[in-house]
Amino acid sequence: MATRFERDTAVERLDDHLFGARLDAAWWVARGPNGGYLAAIITRALTAAVADPERAPRSLTVHFAAPPEEGTVVVSTVVERRGRSLTSCSARMQQGERLIALAMAAYSSPRPGPEFCDLVAPEVPPPAAIDPMVPDPLTPPIAHRWESRWAIGRRPWSSEPPAREAVAGGWIRLEEPQGFDAPVIAAVTDAWIPPVFARSDQPYVVPTIDLTVHFRRALPHPTIAADDFLLAVFRTNAAAEGFLEEDGEVWAPDGTLLAQSRQLATFLGSP
Repeated sequence: MATRFERDTAVERLDDHLFGARLDAAWWVARGPNGGYLAAIITRALTAAVADPERAPRSLTVHFAAPPEEGTVVVSTVVERRGRSLTSCSARMQQGERLIALAMAAYSSPRPGPEFCDLVAPEVPPPAAIDPMVPDPLTPPIAHRWESRWAIGRRPWSSEPPAREAVAGGWIRLEEPQGFDAPVIAAVTDAWIPPVFARSDQPYVVPTIDLTVHFRRALPHPTIAADDFLLAVFRTNAAAEGFLEEDGEVWAPDGTLLAQSRQLATFLGSP
């Protein structure tokens, strides 16, 4: 049986390059759907358009143009170029005549070359040693779609004074166990509470303008079980003129780097 995430990010092929999907308000934040949720839907459509299991997603960039309503959307895809090992493609998500998101992606089979990772997963207690976060009933619906265990940084709106750095993260998995494929990883990169809240108790709305995900491994990774947690950490180093960046890392339980992300977001008023 499909999980809620699989049902709510499913796409239906309408023709060779056009896909339909239905947006569910269960994945909403303050002003519309979570950006990672839309990125997961677009990833499913592009993967179906590429139609080559040997070519895994390596890069995805999504620009979010407007918040949609709950209901149906269409994703039109274009395979811009199919090379010997690399496929470049694009997608447009629309709701009626309204543009919701634009995306570019690269898919490729593995290539020979040196392999190293100078990044190291943060040292944190295992998930079983950390109490799960219990969302307040008034939090946005997206908070109830994930099981999170806070392990890194100051929790927002806590009794502690604001932190000197904007960093946040911990263990995370979907509310229903399932394999960690590329759509799930794309969603994880935008599923954590923004780290900028560690530096302020002001309850801003922080919508994503663009999100880039670099998938560092073909997915699903064979070392990860469906009921495992992933370790995710996010950091914001600069905020100016109402905009901020957020860099993320997503790690497998064994310390394998699965994905890196960067997004540009903006500050809006209080929710």
